[in-house]
Amino acid sequence: MKIQLALDRLTKDECFHIVRETMDFIDWIEIGTGIIKEYGMSIVKEMKNLYPDKMIVADMKTCDAGKHEAEQAFRAGADVMTVMGFANNQTILDALEVARSYNKQVMIDLLEIKEKERVEELNRLGVDFFCLHIGKDSQLQGESIKEGQMKLVSGLELVHIAVAGGVNEDSVGNFLNKAIQVAIVGSAITKSDNPSEAAKRMREAIHS
Repeated sequence: MKIQLALDRLTKDECFHIVRETMDFIDWIEIGTGIIKEYGMSIVKEMKNLYPDKMIVADMKTCDAGKHEAEQAFRAGADVMTVMGFANNQTILDALEVARSYNKQVMIDLLEIKEKERVEELNRLGVDFFCLHIGKDSQLQGESIKEGQMKLVSGLELVHIAVAGGVNEDSVGNFLNKAIQVAIVGSAITKSDNPSEAAKRMREAIHS
């Protein structure tokens, strides 16, 4: 299982500091939606230039204008961009077409998607990744990823699965051996007093 470090609700300096501290223990670097809104696509480009061997995820949360936003993400150096699962199918197809032209990938964010039929429809479009996602506001209300959400992606072929929303060293074990390829970890690392040690413990929890 890969560790995707989610950078959000941080200053630019904090983003780069945390990546420097944790780079030995993480695999992918996610530039969060709030960070992109604050600093623009230039921070995606800077991060890719500094860490060319890391997968860079631009968390665009695209819900319209798929072609334009995909061009923005991939021109800036992102390897993966996110598109919302509730977006129009044409938006998703347009993003996928651009991704293919750059040899990059699209991750579908399943935030608030409840119907397996929709996930199966998205799968038929040829997406690369699904992200099971419990949002920050829902987490504050006590929600977490449970078996019901896992069933949304069960039995799907030719697609990778990521999980996001309150993932930490204690909960990551719940997703091992469940066809989850990527654990997206934010606050458990970024809000830690020692991000390097937190990322190391996450890595150890995955491999223990």
